[in-house]
Amino acid sequence: MPKRVLVVDDEAASRTGLQALLAGRGYRVEIAATGGEALEKARSFRPAVVIADLVMPGMDGLDLLRSLQEEAPFAVTILLTGKGTIETAVQAMKAGAYDYLTKPVDLGHLSLLLEKALDRGRIGREVALLRRQTVTGDRPAFLGRSAAIKTVLQQVEQAAPSTAPVLISGESGTGKELVARTLHACSPRARAPFVGVNCAAIPESLLESEIFGHEKGAFTGAIERRLGCFELADGGTLLLDEVAEMHPAVQAKFLRVLEEGTFRRVGGKAEILVDVRVVAATNQDPDTAVRNGKLRADLFYRLNVFPIALPPLRERPDDIPLLAVAFLADAAARNGRATMAIAPAALDRLQRHAWPGNGRELRNVIERAVLLAGGETIEPAHLPEALRATQPSPSTAPTLTLALGITVEDAERALILKSLELAGHNKTQAAAILGITVKTLHSKLVRYRGAGASDAKGGP
Repeated sequence: MPKRVLVVDDEAASRTGLQALLAGRGYRVEIAATGGEALEKARSFRPAVVIADLVMPGMDGLDLLRSLQEEAPFAVTILLTGKGTIETAVQAMKAGAYDYLTKPVDLGHLSLLLEKALDRGRIGREVALLRRQTVTGDRPAFLGRSAAIKTVLQQVEQAAPSTAPVLISGESGTGKELVARTLHACSPRARAPFVGVNCAAIPESLLESEIFGHEKGAFTGAIERRLGCFELADGGTLLLDEVAEMHPAVQAKFLRVLEEGTFRRVGGKAEILVDVRVVAATNQDPDTAVRNGKLRADLFYRLNVFPIALPPLRERPDDIPLLAVAFLADAAARNGRATMAIAPAALDRLQRHAWPGNGRELRNVIERAVLLAGGETIEPAHLPEALRATQPSPSTAPTLTLALGITVEDAERALILKSLELAGHNKTQAAAILGITVKTLHSKLVRYRGAGASDAKGGP
């Protein structure tokens, strides 16, 4: 997300001065003289950070803070205060403000605070997205820390603010719909509708009506007017999954919408104007689909403004532990099970499997294992036969080298610290990798801290 900052201060010299200084440091800055004006600008400008004077006539900083929590929930607020209002500023922090600065503002301190606030905002958006995925049953299919996934996430962040079409390609189960939903959630259209349609799942005779809608009497069975996906997604994002499965005639009509922004319902004469950000997806190689005549070349060029290619799971085995833990937590919760863990031997089998079905296959394997496991730990015996029979492949799994003669306690400590490192210092995920409970891991860390070791970052 761009570094958007909204400065709110009733003193003209203060707000314009901050605007000039921050703009000179690469921030996109808007200014407002009142709380009401700030709310109006927040709705369209979508600031990442709001710097607001605490004491203003009318709507003061506290009132603005409360309103921003509704209008711009991911905006991080920093309050400016005079020396006599620090106590009030502390109260504002308890109400949700990120921090406060006393006037006159120290620019060095402000720069550091801004960067931290931007990080906080990013984390807030990610947490909200994960919560939404949990509620809807979607898990983060591209969760991971591999270089390939970092590239995908960077591309998503680059593409999200624009309205340009995006073409997502990848094997079935790699998370194409989740990428599309993430693009939408991180875009200025996040509060508008997200509509997805799988072109391969709808009969050819009905696909045009599904996408563009139809008028009453347009064909047998059309007993009333029906809005299509483009109209339902107006102002938001439309995902057309498996776009290469579209009939050529529907592809031509789709291309016209991309070029002109208008279309006609089936059986209709009126031109309908829509404002829709289009994301298309395919499990085929786009170039091959064009050569084979499955995808119109002109449509491909129009869609391929911003291509995102999702790597298969077999090319990123280091991401499997994090995905497995995420799927395990979801499956355990949905099946009313207590906190569960994956035994190291079972995790090893998961990392050595080729996963032709990618994340979808991994999710199903974990769900099955949860149902089969009688206790709190998933063992190799709970995995499908194909995974249990997989031969070792040491190159795909993280390793830990221990010196000969090391004590059992030191070896255990090294293993725990290595697991924390692999899990990004997330104790829940590290415990799952180790096959122990979070409570046991915490007890061991407390003991090791007393002996001079530290898990450094902690984590949930």
